[in-house]
Amino acid sequence: MGSAPESVIKETNENLLAEKKVKVVFVLGGPGSGKGTQCANIVKHFGYTHLSAGDLLRAEIKSGSENGNMIQSMIKEGKIVPSEVTIKLLQRAILEDSNDKFLIDGFPRNEENRAAFEAVTKIEPEFVLFFDCSEEEMERRILNRNQGREDDNVETIRKRFKVFLESSLPVIEYYESKGKVRKIDAAQSIEEVFEAVKAVFTPTNEQVDA
Repeated sequence: MGSAPESVIKETNENLLAEKKVKVVFVLGGPGSGKGTQCANIVKHFGYTHLSAGDLLRAEIKSGSENGNMIQSMIKEGKIVPSEVTIKLLQRAILEDSNDKFLIDGFPRNEENRAAFEAVTKIEPEFVLFFDCSEEEMERRILNRNQGREDDNVETIRKRFKVFLESSLPVIEYYESKGKVRKIDAAQSIEEVFEAVKAVFTPTNEQVDA
């Protein structure tokens, strides 16, 4: 077929990524913490590109590629999609975008994701934006959303919250030990939360004392 071997493509990608100086911010928060809304605000105000690991996986499935079919059958069987698969999609999205500032939303989901991302891409995030919100508040919000999502019942919400805590907290703790976590109190109103977010994204020398 004359196509370059996988290993060559992989190396080329990694070298390209090393040459492309990118700034990455991981965005983490439980279901209902409002991080989607805030990501949209950050894109608008600070010019970042928003990459959602979940959206990239869904788009790959939709594309009908071999990779997409593999992802779909793994999800159907209730298996976890391997870190490498998600990282490859993120890597490709970063390389194909002319921007050099990225919000990576809902990833790393666990410690293994995190270690694999840094090992494969050689990128360490600038910081981790963590939307901290109590389970009660998230529950209330999700139930009020009324988007007709069948996974929005109390039992499922609690399960999703538990999974989030068990898998994502070690990631947050790891970055906390490196002084890279910017915790936002997500229980406030959207406006108040964005004020806190703005303070994190505005370089100290540009912050004006109100």
